[in-house]
Amino acid sequence: MSRSSTYQYYLSLTEHPYSHLIDTLNDGVKFFNPQKLNDPRYGKLPLSIRVLLEAAIRKCDGFYVKEEDVQNYLDWQEQQNVAEVPFPPSRVLLQDFTGIPAMVDLAAMRDALVKHGVDPYRVNPVCPTDLIVDHSLQIDFSKCAIQNTPNPGGGETQSQGAGPRQPPRGGGAHCGAARGSCGKGSCSDPPASPGKHPPAVQQIENSPLLCPFHLQPVSEQLTRWFPFGGSFQNVNVVPPDVGAVHQVNLEHLCRVVHVSDGLVYPDSVVGTDSHTTMINGLGVLGWGVGGIEAEAVMLGQPVALTLPQVVGCKLEGSINPLTTSIDVVLGITKHLRQANIAGRFVEFFGPGVSQLSVPDRTTIANMCPEYNATVSFFPIDQVTLKHFNKTSDQEKLELLESYMKAVNLFRTYEDSEEDPVYSEVIEIQLSSFIPYVSGPKRPQDRVAVSDMKVDFHSCLKEKVGFKGFHVAPDRLQTQVPFQHAGQEYQLAHGSLVIAAVISCTNNCNPSVMLAAGLLAKKAVEAGLGVKPYIRTSLAPGTGMVTQYLNTSGVLPFLSQLGFEVIGYGCATCVGNTAPLPEGVADAIKQGNLVACGVLSGNRHFEGRLFNCVSANYLASPPLVVAYAIAGTVDIDFEKEPLGVTPEGKEVFLRDVWPSREEVQQMEEDTVVSSIFQELNSRMEKGNALWSNLECPETAVFPWDQKSTYIRQPAFFHKLSKEVQPPRSIEHAHALLFLGNKVTTDHISPAGSISRVSAAAKYLLSKRLTPREFNSYGARRGNDAVMTRGTFASIKLMNRFIGKSGPKTLHIPSGQTLDVFEAAERYQREGIPLIILAGKDYGSGSSRDWVAKGPCLLGVRAIIAESFQKLHQTQLLGMGILPLSFLPGQTADSLELSGKEKFSISLPEELALGHALTVQTSEGKSFGVTALIDSEMDLIYYRHGGLLPYVARTMI
Repeated sequence: MSRSSTYQYYLSLTEHPYSHLIDTLNDGVKFFNPQKLNDPRYGKLPLSIRVLLEAAIRKCDGFYVKEEDVQNYLDWQEQQNVAEVPFPPSRVLLQDFTGIPAMVDLAAMRDALVKHGVDPYRVNPVCPTDLIVDHSLQIDFSKCAIQNTPNPGGGETQSQGAGPRQPPRGGGAHCGAARGSCGKGSCSDPPASPGKHPPAVQQIENSPLLCPFHLQPVSEQLTRWFPFGGSFQNVNVVPPDVGAVHQVNLEHLCRVVHVSDGLVYPDSVVGTDSHTTMINGLGVLGWGVGGIEAEAVMLGQPVALTLPQVVGCKLEGSINPLTTSIDVVLGITKHLRQANIAGRFVEFFGPGVSQLSVPDRTTIANMCPEYNATVSFFPIDQVTLKHFNKTSDQEKLELLESYMKAVNLFRTYEDSEEDPVYSEVIEIQLSSFIPYVSGPKRPQDRVAVSDMKVDFHSCLKEKVGFKGFHVAPDRLQTQVPFQHAGQEYQLAHGSLVIAAVISCTNNCNPSVMLAAGLLAKKAVEAGLGVKPYIRTSLAPGTGMVTQYLNTSGVLPFLSQLGFEVIGYGCATCVGNTAPLPEGVADAIKQGNLVACGVLSGNRHFEGRLFNCVSANYLASPPLVVAYAIAGTVDIDFEKEPLGVTPEGKEVFLRDVWPSREEVQQMEEDTVVSSIFQELNSRMEKGNALWSNLECPETAVFPWDQKSTYIRQPAFFHKLSKEVQPPRSIEHAHALLFLGNKVTTDHISPAGSISRVSAAAKYLLSKRLTPREFNSYGARRGNDAVMTRGTFASIKLMNRFIGKSGPKTLHIPSGQTLDVFEAAERYQREGIPLIILAGKDYGSGSSRDWVAKGPCLLGVRAIIAESFQKLHQTQLLGMGILPLSFLPGQTADSLELSGKEKFSISLPEELALGHALTVQTSEGKSFGVTALIDSEMDLIYYRHGGLLPYVARTMI
């Protein structure tokens, strides 16, 4: 059956194999009602599995989704963790960093169809797709006079009505100028030369906040062309200036239920961002996938997954009034991480669930990447309905409630007899949570705030490891003086140099942001401040946050402490921030100090913020502000003052910490439905600069050969009409010899582009200066940059080299080269490549180029002790074969040096879990298993990857 005929098949309800399940609500809207199966197993299924089952019933076409798949869902108790099932989500969510590469691939696929004489307009997303254009931000300035610019932070001004943020006067004329610096006298950065530009431009010259379009104009043009000039169907582009993907998904795109073609059904989503899981707090099933998986769903392919186990998380007890949602989040995160739930669904139930607001739930759901769950699902209940009563019209609310109750997707917690059967149940007492921070190197290492001083001293003395820094006893009291802005300061171990309240996790919960604002207000009124050399920033998820901070009157106080709105999106936690002041960086290096950063996100691996900032802690927004005021993490808030006023009065944290009642009252007064309406208004009005971009009306994209942001990728250059049998791997060399726990951060390009990297050499060859490099994220649409950035992490530990860094050994010559340069030489020599690795290869969340990069480097196979399941699928989706050593065997036990030549014979009829043999040039042979677990993955691999497979279905 062809793809086009399958769509017609399931759209014809009269011929649908489950047409007998079609039911009608009181308003005449039809729906598939699984309860009409009259199968007692349905009522015992976890509600997240019921959502998957409904999708399988509705999309059952006999091709992608079969009746046996529906039966496997119903038989979940027996088939969990065994059966491979398809899941066709309701929509796809793309953000700029990973969404633009997906658009680049689809544009290139149109080019490939043209070469084969096929109508390029056949390439269209089949599944509704939303793209958020300016999710990711790069911080170029700190403590700038942003609040004095026209309409600061993109929020509403006090005197003007709703409307999109206006660019600075003359901004268009100055787009493309070299990045300047802040002109504010008190700015930490050197002042810009006066008189060159209008005042607003002098304040933040070339700042992405005020003029994002000069940075990557071809990328912005592509986002315009995709839905308009290229006439791609089923695409909705959220223009710049609206918000980060997580927030826009929650506040605007979330449907909870869809109505399409006369049918109502549950909303569900896969997104190219690991924090797509946040949407589960609203009762919408969704999780993050890689760019190639998202492209597959866009083009009509279901997500292939092993029927997941579902862990029931039972919440009991009452939340301590002094505990913030972040404390609850980190507490639950620790419990779930210790429960070893990697790759499983988590579903919350129990009497404690009703105490969690929707913002609390979305915050918890957002932390899925930290405890490795696929989703953390909160079913629709009375709290959810109360939330939507503020944000939706009455008609939609009535449809939502009546439909969810009709299909038994609505939860109450009074009667435990209604509880589903779970794979496992974890009980958590909410009353056990107290304020914590997390660090100094890993998010799972929590530290009670009351123990912070003692724990930090312990970390200084411990041997280097997950927490230790091994500072010599005679260096523990080291203090280094330095000059900043004409004044002398001192740094010591524990001194704070970065304090960031950022978009991820926290700003979806207004209570913690308002608590931070109230604390700032009380601190300023008490005469406290933040030292000017500390890199402070406030990057909320949407203008909604700016608005309620402004409306509540606390934003000016945050600004006085240096926490000014720099924009909306990912920033500090992905390394997108300005360099530390030179004096600060020199002092840290001079004293070999363990300097600290505190941020309110959920990513803080060692060295991720800055190489010289060794200790990084996750904390709630009010604690970020508190530590910024203190200027150090080496403090006991109970016994030591937060600061001293100019009059010499000691002010303790307890003196300025807002009560739970204060926060709740402010939340009621400021966070109302009008804020959500404002976001909708911003969506409707759009962005004038973006709307006025040139948008050619052509079926194929007019690639700009001079662009260093967007480039036609090489994935279709050798596309043939017929599928070729798998090619055996003959006399391959190992590009890398890696150990355990190689994460996607080690593999996929992320953060700033080092001046000595292979990517930098490429950009220099294009006559760019280092100040114009931007970041890997901004250049994800250029495969030449991204291939060079693959395995370019400074933390990559390659056994060929013996120390961390993005280097490897070119085995034939014995030369040490950049990974890209070695791969390029191997390709010129016609030598195929493999990678040797240990356990848990590919864990983590930077998913977009994590398989594309190795593919373009020429890697044919990866042999590891174990893989993260998702990454295993991603490799197959790019035509790379994941192979596992046999149980009990490793590269060391087989006495492999990695310098051998490896040959792997592949049969024409490669099967699921095929046992293969690897022959080495040293005469050794050993067995491996091909980790191909589903028929769809096998199809992808046979075609050389997902993209060639989809293209061939059209030619």
